[in-house]
Amino acid sequence: MNEFSGLTFSVTDDRLVVSICPPNVRPDLDLDSLRVLLTEAGLGNWRLAKEAAQNLLECYGASTSEMELTIAERCDASFTLEIAPDAMQVWANVVPACGGEDLDPDEINLALIDAGVTFGIDSSAVSAACALDFAERMLVAAGQPAEDGINAHFEMLVADTRDRRPQVSEGGLIDFRELGAIPMVAAEQPLMRRIPPTTGTAGRNVRGEIIEPVPGQDALFDEGLIGAYIDKEDASLLRAVFSGQPVRVGHGANVEQVLTIRQVNMASGNIGFDGTVNIEGDVSPGMKVRASGDIVVGEVVDGAELDAGGDIRVAGGIIAQARVRAGGSVSARFVESAHVFSGTTIAIDDTALQSELQANNQIIVGIKSTQRGRLAGGSAKAMMLIKTPILGSPTGGVTNLVLGVNPALDAQYQDLLKVIEKQREEENKLEMLVKHMTKIGDKSGMLERAKASWEQAIKAWAKLLPQRDELERQLALIAGARVEVGMSMAGAVDMLFGKKVSRLRKTYETGSFSIEGDHVVFTDKEGNVSPAA
Repeated sequence: MNEFSGLTFSVTDDRLVVSICPPNVRPDLDLDSLRVLLTEAGLGNWRLAKEAAQNLLECYGASTSEMELTIAERCDASFTLEIAPDAMQVWANVVPACGGEDLDPDEINLALIDAGVTFGIDSSAVSAACALDFAERMLVAAGQPAEDGINAHFEMLVADTRDRRPQVSEGGLIDFRELGAIPMVAAEQPLMRRIPPTTGTAGRNVRGEIIEPVPGQDALFDEGLIGAYIDKEDASLLRAVFSGQPVRVGHGANVEQVLTIRQVNMASGNIGFDGTVNIEGDVSPGMKVRASGDIVVGEVVDGAELDAGGDIRVAGGIIAQARVRAGGSVSARFVESAHVFSGTTIAIDDTALQSELQANNQIIVGIKSTQRGRLAGGSAKAMMLIKTPILGSPTGGVTNLVLGVNPALDAQYQDLLKVIEKQREEENKLEMLVKHMTKIGDKSGMLERAKASWEQAIKAWAKLLPQRDELERQLALIAGARVEVGMSMAGAVDMLFGKKVSRLRKTYETGSFSIEGDHVVFTDKEGNVSPAA
């Protein structure tokens, strides 16, 4: 028994009782002081409920006569085990002792064994659970998750290889990259290595049961690769057939032959080449250059026609009604009075004047002339972005901009919807046939074949759905289309966002134009938004 400041603690019939004798002087008593008193009295293993402790403090401070309070009842520590539905984790829900016996780690260990838990027991966690002085849920065992296998993948062995697959950011913009020098490989040079799939590593749950991993999916080199072959002694190695430019395409790489000529004029004649064409000088008026790969021009395209399956890079300008068309990107130092079409991005170092520009993703003007670069006159059409330091001209005609439109993408989407609908109709017909034959009996012996055809139709239809979802995702990005002006806009500019036209005839400073609801708005560099008019 311990007396302190009018408090006397005693244990009676498994109850902790406190007697309060109001002293002449009442020192302050709080929860921490109460715990010290219990410890000094050798009763530190009694856990007081919050309500009981608060009642004692209040009575001690207000009592005017002797009184007794029961503040706790003796109980031994206890626990229950909780096993996760997937048997990958086990928790111990511990209630500490109150004046009774503490938990022994062996108690929990035996309970785990009785529950069938034989793997992943954490001995230190079990000991910690037994030492708790407050109710707690503690993880005492955990299984080892299986590690799924890695899919087969393909590693380029040529550092400077071209990759014509567009790299699209989350905002829908394609990363533009200049061609630079043409990468070359020699005949028989290794191009790509196929890294086989892995089977993964098996796991184990807390009951010791094996969890099988999901093996990685296999993939082989694409068929029909050009200028590349699979090594006869190593089926995972791709080599070059001849010297040329390596281009990554899906699960493989092509080697495009490179034709290098001084210039294209009447002496050389028109050029048509299955590969990449490297022109060191000019392309003269009236000449035509067609290539299945890239076209690189060292100087000027003057009133000529270029058509490339890959990218086109012109070190000089594109002028005098020249027509340039690329399946990939187009880059040039400047464009004037010309027609340029790009399957991805048009990038102009300096200016684009009185030209017809169209890119399925973005048009960027003034890359190397951020203060003087200008887009003025003619038209510029892009799905996601048109960016220029200076837009329009006070003395020129109207500059027409069209954004948020991708006819090729929309046409692809509409065509796919028709195919999906047709495939769905075919699948419904086969389903009805199978049900009918099942109901009336398979007298002709065609039921199994009909079921197989039905299953194939379902798979073919389901295979198209991810393509549809991806096209819908890309089309949804159109809502974020914008025009960015780095310095200023002046003169007459007509902007068409989808079907919303805004005819602008006043000067704007740095900022961007975009569509907000049914209105074209201008956001200045401070972030202020106002209607564009």
